[in-house]
Amino acid sequence: RAEIKMEHKQLNVHNLKLSDAGIYTCKYGSHKVCTSLHVIKLTISLDGHFLQNEVPELILMQNSSGPLPDLSITLFNSNNNRVTPELQSKTRQKYVLSLKKLKAMDSGTWVCQVRSDSPLINQNISFAVKVLGFQNPDLERKYATVDSTVILSWHLNSEKIKWKEGFTGQLNWKQQESANAQELLHFNVTAQGQLHETRKSSNFLFEIPERKPEDTIQVKLPKVHFNHSGQYQCQLEYQGRHAQSKIELVVMKVSANPAGPLSRGVNMTLTCQVSDPLPPNALLLWEHVNGAKTDKKYSKQHEVKLEVNVSAAGLWSCHLVEDGDRKISLHYHVEEAPVWVNYAIPGASVAGSLLVFALGCLCIISGINWQRRRQRAKRMAQTRQYLLENKTCQCQR
Repeated sequence: RAEIKMEHKQLNVHNLKLSDAGIYTCKYGSHKVCTSLHVIKLTISLDGHFLQNEVPELILMQNSSGPLPDLSITLFNSNNNRVTPELQSKTRQKYVLSLKKLKAMDSGTWVCQVRSDSPLINQNISFAVKVLGFQNPDLERKYATVDSTVILSWHLNSEKIKWKEGFTGQLNWKQQESANAQELLHFNVTAQGQLHETRKSSNFLFEIPERKPEDTIQVKLPKVHFNHSGQYQCQLEYQGRHAQSKIELVVMKVSANPAGPLSRGVNMTLTCQVSDPLPPNALLLWEHVNGAKTDKKYSKQHEVKLEVNVSAAGLWSCHLVEDGDRKISLHYHVEEAPVWVNYAIPGASVAGSLLVFALGCLCIISGINWQRRRQRAKRMAQTRQYLLENKTCQCQR
């Protein structure tokens, strides 16, 4: 590991080790020069290959023939921003530091700056950090309306950071936090960066787009149903370690009771509903398009349903508002019933009343006539009986 260049009177030592520290003496004739070699070694856990949200550990060791100085250590990330590590343990020879959870954007070349006043040390040590993960946030919320088309995407950074190891992953869905997860697809990425996907679920309506950006896991819901809401979690696996990113899909729908045209004098209830409770910065809004400013109604915090009573025809819109921005909207056009329907209903009511009255009268008349016929038949029977009795008496004489 060492070589001497006589023309320059140099000793080159390659792949320095801590044990190489000490005093080196160069003798040339009657001349003698001594040099003290101070060796500093920096190692990073997992050989610098991490998944997002993992916590790296740095170990800095030093060795010298003389007393070991107290080192000042400063870290700079790949964006040249100063990072404050947490000192886990410290001796004169060994410093153990831990960093905060890494993000995918932390990949790159980091610098560890080591300083000392006595002996004078000012050394910058560069080391590579690769963080495999998603360019998405850990949790993302996406809104959709019923019957719309939604594409859910997770962007991997393996190609961007030139990750040279193969890894696998899967996409799971569950409608509620407490429900069992359903695997939608499985994927693996080779060391050459090739992505292969395998569909796992046959009873869930989704598609895997053929054309999509590289390094992207993507599913398409061609016609969103209300029960398609829930958490979609994409998970990576590398050497038994995991990283995940979730997209929470919130679905909105509107309905009317009673459905159909609005008749005169009848109220209609419009209902706007979302599949999951909204965050504190989001709410529902019913608005009468081209109506008065007072024709608006807001939901309360965490409400999943908002109702409004409508007595006149017109276009109503339900908006999901987050931080003052309208994310999605659904419209319901309240139609006015035709004029003949407005008169037909009261007319039918009056006609029905008259019909009931007529039937009642008919029943009464029929009852009276039946009673009269019964009485007449009874009298005729009595008369026949009387005549028969009288005829019998005449024969006995």
